[in-house]
Amino acid sequence: MEGSLIRRIWLFYYEGFRSMTLGKTLWAIILIKLFIMFFVLKLFFFKDAIREYETDNDKSQHIINELTINRK
Repeated sequence: MEGSLIRRIWLFYYEGFRSMTLGKTLWAIILIKLFIMFFVLKLFFFKDAIREYETDNDKSQHIINELTINRK
């Protein structure tokens, strides 16, 4: 058994990803979709309502109101 365990694990994954053909394309599609879901959609569709409040007490009161009183 040559090398450390961490090095062998690294080489296992490195060689596996390097020899992929279709897998690279699929991983690229997955990463692009995750980027769109978490960054682009958040920027355009989800506003940061907490930013309107100055103190932590005001922010926590807003969250309590949204979770309890304003439930519809």
